[in-house]
Amino acid sequence: MKRPIRIGGASGAASDRRSGFAQLASGYPKNPVDVLIGDFMSEGNMTALAVKKAEGAAGGAFEAVFVDAVRPALADIAKYGIKVVVNAGGSDTQLLHKTTAELVKTQNLRLKVAWISGDEVLPAILQRSNFDPKAFVNIYTNEALSTWPFKPLYAQAYLGGLGIATALQKGADIVICGRVSDASLVIGAAAWWHGWGRTQLPQLANTLIAGHLIECSTYITGGNFTGFRDLEDGGRWLDLGYPIAEIGADGDVVITKEKGRGGVVNVATCTAQLLYEIQGPWYFNSDVTAILDNVSFTQVGEDRVSMTGIQSAPPPATTKVGITAHGGFQSVATYFLVGLDIPEKARMFEQQVRRVLSAAIPHFSLLDFQLLGTPAPNPQTQDAATATLRIVAQAQDPAHLDPRTFLRPIVDLVMSAYPGGTFDFDLRQGVPRPLYEYFVTKMPQTDLRHRVHMPDGAVVEVPPPSVTKMFPPQQPSTPRFEGAGERQFGETVRAPLGLVAHARSGDKGSDANVGFFVTEDEQFEWLRRLLSVDRMKELLAGEYNGKEIDRFELPNIRAVHFLLHDHLDRGVSCTSTVDFLGKNVAEFLRAREVDIPRRFLRNRKIGGKL
Repeated sequence: MKRPIRIGGASGAASDRRSGFAQLASGYPKNPVDVLIGDFMSEGNMTALAVKKAEGAAGGAFEAVFVDAVRPALADIAKYGIKVVVNAGGSDTQLLHKTTAELVKTQNLRLKVAWISGDEVLPAILQRSNFDPKAFVNIYTNEALSTWPFKPLYAQAYLGGLGIATALQKGADIVICGRVSDASLVIGAAAWWHGWGRTQLPQLANTLIAGHLIECSTYITGGNFTGFRDLEDGGRWLDLGYPIAEIGADGDVVITKEKGRGGVVNVATCTAQLLYEIQGPWYFNSDVTAILDNVSFTQVGEDRVSMTGIQSAPPPATTKVGITAHGGFQSVATYFLVGLDIPEKARMFEQQVRRVLSAAIPHFSLLDFQLLGTPAPNPQTQDAATATLRIVAQAQDPAHLDPRTFLRPIVDLVMSAYPGGTFDFDLRQGVPRPLYEYFVTKMPQTDLRHRVHMPDGAVVEVPPPSVTKMFPPQQPSTPRFEGAGERQFGETVRAPLGLVAHARSGDKGSDANVGFFVTEDEQFEWLRRLLSVDRMKELLAGEYNGKEIDRFELPNIRAVHFLLHDHLDRGVSCTSTVDFLGKNVAEFLRAREVDIPRRFLRNRKIGGKL
């Protein structure tokens, strides 16, 4: 039986620090890793790269930041025999393969570079849709692709990890993927190391969740963590170390991190990352389904957390597909409001803007006035007294958003505006930028041509799973805690929920997920009673859009999770909001006041001051 594989999470996004590959590779003597994975794909850059590929734009439709990140690491990768698996291929995987192979050659290194194909599926989508107009339905809106008012330019399916395992088994040192699912990078690496096939479902399910935990790099070592204040001592919130997943032959998982770097790996950071972007108790992948209800984390050492309780089921017969189309254009004008009477100032200016844009408004698909922030009472600085008014317009034709007919009239109102009216002198957002609509659906895995392309030209077919499971379209949801009776927790005080509860939120298409968790059993008994679907609607207040909300509990990690359907205005690629990734849904809800048992606030370390 082989020792556990050690997989380092070197990148969580195209916008992540580019130091991960070089840092983890050069640190091998003190922090040995067998494989480095890099997740570079999101729904944001998927759409941009898709349009670039469909329109034949120069420069290649892959994530060039990977090239910048891996270049300084290659010598150490070769020296220590480290494997590299990334999904940076975007919509031009073969070209990134060629670019990477040439980079290896210029450094006179003997590293074999393979690539994975099969994720580009527009012809298959269009063929099946023409034959059956009801074949593809948006998983968020239930709209049929055949009635979608946009012309599909590109479609990309989410592949599993066994193609990666095949490439590594056949001798590849670097595997370049396009749209494999984020966690498939870890599944592929572990399946290769331990020789797993499709029948090792328990091992694959554990590895799927291990992949989910480290795919976002330093999110699990202190980034985007509501307990961040505990990391200030000793400067631990500086230079967060990258995570490492240790995965054994039986699928046992321990999450740790680089030694000698900042950050932390503890039960709370692992719980937060687990809750990030999940859609319910079933976590789907093309290779396996992980069932999360009984997941548990245990601190087994400094910066070492073991994960147990994951159950497994066969994968679904379908896989997720994202379809990209041109969605129009957006322009933004910004004004600042200071001091008193902020709502009245905003109302005055909105009416003035609507008047001067009256001829253009019929051509807009959206005109939204967003008042951001509230001045502090008795502000000690002018900045603390400032709010922002964001005026967002979208249109199908960029001519209707020409700065001369949209931005200029809004700027010209400065002499007629509210007291202190001042526009943002940086006017670049007033120039129309393209938006991309993104249609998320599912397609049969049997329609995929999943292939591995080896350096010697050999092509290996990766067959779809032969055993799959049909899941209901709706994940299990419990609107409220179903335990017997109410329980008294003593005297309460009105205070922000975040004084007791951690939370993490994120985006999946137009849906937002948000999970809350606490650190003590009695707090969880209170939290699970407090956070019903009805209470969530109350907490959302003016943000609640009337759409469905799903709820489920994870008692072993003291968490309550919600899925807010269609909460994010069509998703990252075309949203008009500033929280385009849904990460601040949790922060908003933690700031909302509830009745908290006074004794829970003693020795509190979460949130602000009471």
